[in-house]
Amino acid sequence: MINVFGSSDSKEVQAMHIHAINLPRFVIVGDNVLPKIDELLSRLLVREDVLLVRGEGFTKSPASLVKDYVAEMGLPVHEVCVPAPTADVVSAVECAIKETRSCMVISVGGGKIIDVAKIASHRQGIPFISIPTSAAHDGIASPIASIKDGKISMSVMAQPPVALLADIQIISNSPRRFIISGCGDIIAKFTAVRDWRLAHRLRGEYYGEYAASLALMSAQLLKRNVDLIARGLEVGVRTIIEALISCGYAMCIAGSSRPCSGSEHLFSHALEKVSKNGSLHGEKCGVGTIMMMYMHGGDWQSIKAVLSKIGAPTTARQLGVSDEDVLEALTIAHTMRPDRYTILGESGISRKAAEDLARITGVID
Repeated sequence: MINVFGSSDSKEVQAMHIHAINLPRFVIVGDNVLPKIDELLSRLLVREDVLLVRGEGFTKSPASLVKDYVAEMGLPVHEVCVPAPTADVVSAVECAIKETRSCMVISVGGGKIIDVAKIASHRQGIPFISIPTSAAHDGIASPIASIKDGKISMSVMAQPPVALLADIQIISNSPRRFIISGCGDIIAKFTAVRDWRLAHRLRGEYYGEYAASLALMSAQLLKRNVDLIARGLEVGVRTIIEALISCGYAMCIAGSSRPCSGSEHLFSHALEKVSKNGSLHGEKCGVGTIMMMYMHGGDWQSIKAVLSKIGAPTTARQLGVSDEDVLEALTIAHTMRPDRYTILGESGISRKAAEDLARITGVID
């Protein structure tokens, strides 16, 4: 019998995990790539109405360009502006899809805008194209979306984009903080994969070596290119974008967010619950990765050094939260997703253990 999990222990051989792998068909990364939207729509045989879902602020300009390019093809193009990634907004976009009878959604904006388009198009049974204007997190190419459910964010399975256009120049001109956040989300793969392996060993959870390797490769790529990223060069931004896309593919292959989301993400969600200070998801994930790597017995110092070099937060103070917020988040993190086993275990960690962890890693004073 072939062990599909790559282990020599026959007791770990389990029934083959079955899931459909749905990957983006076309990915274009480079400078001045927005005009290629007409090429993508032609290759995808789009002949009917298109709904453009965009964000506010600095995304207006690239969204306007995309709208013009689509209109020049003779396709009816409708537009909706997304203010926030909430359930009500998703429903509004779904209504727009139905009212305009659109056959394709084009999302131009940051990760939150893309997530709204991702869910709405999935529920309405039509494809969508992802055109990110920032690189804040790995949702730009993944099938997973984050949506606000009351006061906290929850992850849902939707669909990956059928195509992706990533303009390096546009993303390079986005606020630097978004790029730093994307780095935090990428570096998180070091602990996410460790958590996945742990759940496989202790709980018999499905573990996909290829998806895990793809996620780890993205984190390692960022680590190797930290100097380019720290200098703010476009080649560094391209590295980040390609790593985020690779993470999206890892989730598509795994059939879940497992290779990219572990205990560090649980900490991020918990911190979002206890503190509404406005820190970005990837920033919180980066700090969480430092502490969770310590719990795994890994090289947390190198994680902290990489984050520090690119200007990412590594302490509670830099995140803009209190020491108490960090400690509370650590003690409740395991409750964020009870179905997801991580180094935090089923019962979580004690207040004393949380304080020791945060102090040893320098997250709190």
